[in-house]
This record gives sequence, structure tokens and C-alpha cells, in this order.
Amino acid sequence: MDGCGGEEEMEDRRELEKEEKKEKDVVLMWGYLPGVSPDRLPLLHPVPVRRPESTKKDAWRDVSGGGCGFAMAISESGKLITWGSTDDLGQSYLTSGKHEEVPEAFPLPAEADIVKAAAGWAHCVAVTGNGEVFTWGWKECVPTGKVIADHRAVGNLEDEKQCGSLNEQVSPNSGTIANYEGKSSEESTKRRKLSSVKQGHESLSSGDDALATLPCIVALGAGVKITSVAAGGRHTLSLSDVGQVWGWGYGGEGQLGLGSRIRMVSSPHLVPCIESASYGKDKASGYNKGITSSEGQIYRVTGSFVKAIACGGRHSAAVTDTGAILTFGWGLYGQLGLGDSIDRSLPSQVPIDNLRVVNVSCGWWHTLAHAQSPA
Repeated sequence: MDGCGGEEEMEDRRELEKEEKKEKDVVLMWGYLPGVSPDRLPLLHPVPVRRPESTKKDAWRDVSGGGCGFAMAISESGKLITWGSTDDLGQSYLTSGKHEEVPEAFPLPAEADIVKAAAGWAHCVAVTGNGEVFTWGWKECVPTGKVIADHRAVGNLEDEKQCGSLNEQVSPNSGTIANYEGKSSEESTKRRKLSSVKQGHESLSSGDDALATLPCIVALGAGVKITSVAAGGRHTLSLSDVGQVWGWGYGGEGQLGLGSRIRMVSSPHLVPCIESASYGKDKASGYNKGITSSEGQIYRVTGSFVKAIACGGRHSAAVTDTGAILTFGWGLYGQLGLGDSIDRSLPSQVPIDNLRVVNVSCGWWHTLAHAQSPA
């Protein structure tokens, strides 16, 4: 009896702590969010964001970079919350789940525990605690590929369908993608089983909606687990648990780091931040053999794996385990930090002496790095 009473007391205490955490937690917003701002005027001071009815018992877990005209945050239970858009914003309105003044959970599968999320101009990407990646929004930002089932379905999604407009690039370094519409393919079904999809996702049927893609699972191959994601204007990077970087979307300025100005990469590809053979957190640090560009120039990069990524409007950045920072893509405003305004189509190391970079963040036309002096 005493044991039962002790367990109940512990459970009550945990509930109390959860309630206290929820009461202390607040997400603040300010600036311009069309669906929230009174009379379409900017919010000039921080304003608390109200919790959705569906997650009212939840604390907040994190805030995420929203897209053009909408905001995103993550609840403690792993729900992606979106709000702030209006129905005259076209793509952004669709990408935000058509959520306006009232924050609501974006309709992803019920069991998807979102830990990180990011948005570009009109596309979103989110990663779960299991290392799966969801993406949706502007079609050119979302890889083409296989579709799993109709997005309006409820229950187990075990019938995978083949998309009629499949235009998948095939290479040893490419992955595939799965979307909630379409016919069957056993392999993906075994690899990915989704259940309890929220029925609230509205069908995309109008002319404007035809430019948008429903939430998809990016399949990066057996054993690949993603821990972080970043969204640029029209491109996406994801970082795996062994320090590999995968990219897809628009690459016209070299922001995908693949050594060319390929305009559209329609399936996930490995970005050669560090020579493939050097990847892995169990490898000893040091100089790798280098990356050779299409012009024959060799970039020698210190490190064995990538630990942080970031995307700007049309450029990207990555940080290695040894504190080196690499940039690639559009360089017109010096955002690559390489002493000129030239675009780079391969990751190039930024010369920073006597400092180790800890983390990196990119704006539309600039880059920030948090660095420390070596011990």
C-alpha cells in the first residue's frame, strides 16, 4: 500500500511540475505577422502567443524560424504550431496550414514528435525525435518521389502509391521522398508506417494550390537519422547524426554545394562538406584529402564531420567538429566571408585565425558565427 501511495505521490508531483513549467513558459512575438497584426500594422512590442486549444496542457518546447508571413513554434508534446498568415498571401497561407490569428497544430501524423523545424519563403521542413524529416510547401522546394497515401486518410497509412509525375534523380548519394497521396510500394511501407493522420488537412485543389505540395517524408536511405534541419529561400539542408549534410531544392547559385549551378535537385543528395570517406564521429580529427571543384581547385577542410548547418536566402554554411566554418552559394554581398563577392558551388573554408567556430546562422544577405578561442 505504501508503495502504491509513493508512486501516486510521485506522479502528482510530476504533474505539478509540468503544470508549473507550463505556467512559466511563454512564447513572445513582435514585428509583422499579417494574420495577427491589428489593421495589418506591425506589433511594436512583444506580445504573448496564446496556446492552441489542442495543446493547452502543453508547455512550449522551442521556437522556429517562420516563413514569409507566418510563424512557427513547437509544443512540449512535439506538435508543430503555426499561425500569422492570411488568405491573400497565396503560397505562405497554404504552407502555414491556413492558420491565421489563432495558433493551431499543423496536421502532421499524430505520432510525429517534432524537435526542430525551419521555413523558407514558402516551404517548411521539420525533423522528428526519430530522425525522420517532413517537408511541404512550394513544389520546387520539395523533392519529387513516392507518395504514401491520401492525405485525408485516418488510421494506418500502409498503402504506398506511385506518383504519376515522378521525376526522381537516381544516384548512389540520393534518397527518395514519400508524400500522402498516391499507389503501392512494399519497401517504403515497411520502412515508414504512419498512423492517425489528422483529418483537418484541407485538400489542395484550386489553381493557386496546384503550386503547393502536401507534407512528405524525406527518405534518405536505410539507417540515416537526421538531427537538425535548415531552410533557405528555396533550398533545404539536413544534418545526420553522423555529421553528414544532405541537400535538395533550388541550387542555381551553388547553395547546395554540389559543385555546379544545378537549378533543381529533386531528390536529397549528400553535400561534400568533408570527403565522404572521412564522415563519422568516430574518425580522428584532422585535414581530409580535400574537395576538388569543377575548375580543379582543391579545398582542404579541417574536420571529420559537420556539427551545425545554416541556410540563408541563397547561400549556406556548415561548421565542422574542429571548429572550421564552410560557406557556399551566392556571394554578391560578401556573405560567404571569403574576401570577395563571387559565388561558390562547393563548400569553401572561411579563413578565421585562432578561433574555433561553435555555431552559425545565416540571414538573407549575411552570416553570423559564434566562435571561441582555443583552450
